[in-house]
Amino acid sequence: MKPYPFKQIIDRKQYNTSTATLLAGNDWWDGNNWERGGTNQFLYRTPKGAYFTLNLTQWEGRNDCIEVVSLDEAIELYEGPLRKHRVEYDEAFPGVTVEEA
Repeated sequence: MKPYPFKQIIDRKQYNTSTATLLAGNDWWDGNNWERGGTNQFLYRTPKGAYFTLNLTQWEGRNDCIEVVSLDEAIELYEGPLRKHRVEYDEAFPGVTVEEA
């Protein structure tokens, strides 16, 4: 699933899924639809290196929205619940060092 184009201005900065890189999402096909309990979350990085999530919902009374996240929050989402990765780790987080366990 590729989310539809969405943009939102937050703190006088525009976040736009059409110009950002899709890094990961929690979408998956269950045989009937792509939604997880009526919601999906997708992680993006802007061309200037800011991270944000696009949060889609099918629930009445709730709206689709963008939420700005920090680098650390983005890494937690990528390593955690957003398991459908669209790019490799080093492309998602340039300059972040991964150590051997």
